[in-house]
Amino acid sequence: MGNMLRIGPALIWLAVSLPIQAKTPGSKPDLHLDPAWLTLVHYQPDAFGDGYTSQADDPAFFLSDGGKYSPKAELKATLEAIQRPGEGDEHARCQFPARETWLREKLDLSLPDIDCPGYQEWSETLNTETVTLVFAASYLNSPSSMFGHTFLRLDPPQDDDETNLLLANTISYAADAAAHDSELLFAYKGIFGGYPGITTIQPYYEKIRLYSDIEHRDLWEYKLNLTQDEVDMMVAHAWEIRNRNFDYYFFDENCAYRLLALIDIARPGTDLLGEVNTHAIPSDTVRWVVDKNLVSDVYYRPSAATSVAYSLATLPNDHQTLAAAIANGYVDANAEEVASLPPEQRAHVLDATYDYVRYKSEADSWPREIAAPLSHDLLRERSRIRDVPPPPEPVEPLVRDDQGHDTFRLSVGTGQQAHREFTQLTLRPAYHDLLDPPAGYRTGAQLQFLRLDARLYTDNNELQLEQLTGVEIRSLSPRNAFFSPLSWQVGFGARRTDTGNNRVLTPYLEGGAGGSWRLGHQTQAFAIATADLEIDDDLRRGYDAAPGADVGLLHQNNRFSVLAGAKTKAWILSSQHRQDQLYAKANWHFGHEFSLFAEFSREDHFDRYQSTWQTGLHAYF
Repeated sequence: MGNMLRIGPALIWLAVSLPIQAKTPGSKPDLHLDPAWLTLVHYQPDAFGDGYTSQADDPAFFLSDGGKYSPKAELKATLEAIQRPGEGDEHARCQFPARETWLREKLDLSLPDIDCPGYQEWSETLNTETVTLVFAASYLNSPSSMFGHTFLRLDPPQDDDETNLLLANTISYAADAAAHDSELLFAYKGIFGGYPGITTIQPYYEKIRLYSDIEHRDLWEYKLNLTQDEVDMMVAHAWEIRNRNFDYYFFDENCAYRLLALIDIARPGTDLLGEVNTHAIPSDTVRWVVDKNLVSDVYYRPSAATSVAYSLATLPNDHQTLAAAIANGYVDANAEEVASLPPEQRAHVLDATYDYVRYKSEADSWPREIAAPLSHDLLRERSRIRDVPPPPEPVEPLVRDDQGHDTFRLSVGTGQQAHREFTQLTLRPAYHDLLDPPAGYRTGAQLQFLRLDARLYTDNNELQLEQLTGVEIRSLSPRNAFFSPLSWQVGFGARRTDTGNNRVLTPYLEGGAGGSWRLGHQTQAFAIATADLEIDDDLRRGYDAAPGADVGLLHQNNRFSVLAGAKTKAWILSSQHRQDQLYAKANWHFGHEFSLFAEFSREDHFDRYQSTWQTGLHAYF
C-alpha cells in the first residue's frame, strides 16, 4: 500500500504528460527546419548569417510575434494554437488548415473534429479534383505581361465529356496596382516592390476573355499529376494566403514564383523554388515544372486573334482580298463574286469573314450598327450552304513556349573597331532578341533587360563598359489587309558615343514607331521612325537629340536568323550633324543552347567612315 502511495502520483504524472509530450515538437527538435515547414511559411535563408526570413509581409499570417524571422517560434505558436479548444472561422485550425494537416501527419496528433464553415464552404465551392498550370503567352503592350503570365486552374471532377472547364476557378497572384497608375509607374513600382501582391480566385472564362479575347494571347494548359491529397494540400494553403500580403517584385517574387511555392507545398521535395536564382520568368518556371515530371498532359488554346489569322491565312490570296472587301463594306455578302464560288470555297470565305468581323467587334470595338447587320448577312448566306464543315482550328505550334531557348545568355566574341581589336563579353539575364532562336517566342519580338557589354581592347589592355541596357523592347508585327498593328521600339541605358574627339559612356533614351510587312513566310521588311536623346557633360550642351529612321529586313528560321538594314540620325541640338550606318547581323543556331553570331557595320559619323565587325558564340542557360 505504501509503495502504491509513493508511485501513484508518478503514474498519474506519466499518464498525463506522455500524450502532451507526444504532441509537442520537443520529440523532433529540428522540425522547424524541415523544408516542408519552411516552404509552408515561405521562409528563405538570410543572405548573411544562418537565419531565415519569411517572404510573407502580412502580420496576420503569423501566430507568433517573431514568426517572420523565427521558424521555431512560429512552429511552436502554431502547435499551441491548433491544440486550443474552440471552433469557428477564427480558430487557428480554420485559418491555417495546411499547417494543421502537416503537423498532424508529422507528429501523429490526435485532435477532435472542428467546424470551419468558411473554409468548408470555400473548398466545396472550388470542388477541385485536379490542377492545371496555365501559361498565357507574352504580351509586349503591357509591362506586367511582357514575359507572359501563369496561373492555376482548379478543375472539378470530370464526370463526363460535357463537364465545362470554362466554369472552373483559377488561382492567380499579381500586383495590386492602383487603377490610375501609368504603365511606366507600374513598371517602376513592380521592379522595386512598390505594390502588394494579392492572391485572387476567378472563373476560368474571365481569364480567357482577358488573355485570349482581349489581349490576343495564346494559352498553354499543363495538367499536373498531383494526387487528391496533394491537391487538397494546395487548396488548403491557397486559403491560408488568399487575403495575405506578399510584396510583389516583377523579376523574382512574381506570379510565377508564388505558384511554384504552391506546387512545392502540394508535393514536398520538388524544390521548384530552388531553381530560382536572380529572376523567375514565367516561361522558365513552366520549363522547371515540366522537367520535374509534374505534367501529365498539355493542351493548346489559341487566342481569338490566332484563330482568325489562321482561318484567313488558309484562304487563297484572291479569296483573302474578297473577304477583306466584304468585311470593309465594299462587297455584299450575297454579291455575284461570292455566290459564284463553289459551295465549299464560299463557306470558307463566309466563315473566315464572320470570325474576323466578330473579332474586330470585340477587340477594336467596331460600331454595332456596322458589325451587327454585316454579321447577320454573313450568317444568313452561310446557313444556305449545307454539309460543309466549319474551318479547322489552328494547328498546335511545333515548339511550345517552355521549349524555347533558356532566357539567360552569355556571349563571348572578338572583333575590331576602327583598327582597334577587342574581346567582348556580354551578359543578358533576360529574355530574347530578334536574332535568338525563334522557336517558342513571338515572331518579331525583342525584350532585353539589364544587358551588359564589356570590351577589352588588346592594343593597350583597356577594359571598357561598351553598353549597359536597362530595358530594350522591340515589336515588329507585320501588317496586312486585315490587321494593322503598330511596330514600335523603346529602350534606355548607357552606351559609348563618339563626340568627335572621344568615345564616352552616355546615358540614352530611344524610341520609335512604324510598320512591318511580311515578304514571305519567314521574311519581313520594316520601316521605323526613331528618336534618340543622349545626356552627358561631354556633349556641348550637356544633351543632344536626334530624329531618324531605321529601315531593314529580318529573316528567321530554326537554323539561322539575319537582320540587315540602314539607319540614319540627325543630331540637332549639340553637334548638329548626321550619323549614317549600314549594318548586318546573323546568328547560326545549334539547337536551343548555342548560336554562332557575326556582326558588321559601316558608319559615317563626323565625316569619318568607320567599320566595326565582331564574331563569337552565344550560350543560353
